Amino acid sequence: MDLHGRTVVLTGATGGIGQLLCAGLVEAGARVVAVGRDASRLAALVDGMAPGAVIAVAADIGSEAGRQLLLQRVALLPAPPSVLIIGHASASFGLFTDQSEAALAQLMQTNLIGSLLLIRSLLPLLEQQPSARVAVVGSTFGSLAFPGFAAYSASKFGLRGLVEALGREYAGSNVSFQHLSPRATRTAFNSAAVDAMNAELGVTHDTAEQVAAALLRALRTDTRRVQLGWPERLFARLNGLLPELVDRSLRKQLPIVKRHAIAGHRAAASSSSVDTHKDTSHEAHAG
Repeated sequence: MDLHGRTVVLTGATGGIGQLLCAGLVEAGARVVAVGRDASRLAALVDGMAPGAVIAVAADIGSEAGRQLLLQRVALLPAPPSVLIIGHASASFGLFTDQSEAALAQLMQTNLIGSLLLIRSLLPLLEQQPSARVAVVGSTFGSLAFPGFAAYSASKFGLRGLVEALGREYAGSNVSFQHLSPRATRTAFNSAAVDAMNAELGVTHDTAEQVAAALLRALRTDTRRVQLGWPERLFARLNGLLPELVDRSLRKQLPIVKRHAIAGHRAAASSSSVDTHKDTSHEAHAG
């Protein structure tokens, strides 16, 4: 897909990967509707781009009000969007029963339900364009569920299934669908507990620059399914064919995962007790 002259809606635009994606899209000649929840970070993003290249929309895609605000702004654009990139996410690391019902519901609302409903709302507009694209930035955990990330993995599995089903439902139409899966990436998205666990497990990281460049290449080449990294690509395939092999491999890592998950939970609880008025519900969001 040639991105020059296209209007692109990018959610999660203020995240570590999102900012680089936004810059790459602008460099390719696109106009970007940059969506994030922090107005000040969006303003800084706009200031770093060519005048008029980026339109900032401060909105929470996990809420109906946020989605409606974005749709209202999109309706006023001089050139309608032909590309939607779902790049936002909420993270959650910890043992499943240590996480509150409210936190789990919020994660699913942000990662899966909000994304699903935004795609549904924009599809009629995308269908009116000569060619259009929906690209969802998923995760390796959307193919390879990992202990300590049960709810996060569930949300990413759901997104992958949504993209796969829609790609088949819209086969032969002017709208195509892509699922792009980064592996561990060095950004502020990861908590200190996740970074410590990854270091002990020897997890290989990509830089945000590497991931953004790979995603932009996939957009240009229309690669429908992209899994970044090796051996992550192999393990994702093995998990689909022989999940028992992956079960045995991850079981060896489980004590390390549990130790860091418990430490992260205790650190969060201690921080919350120091300042009972602090709202931590948004801290794990990408954008």
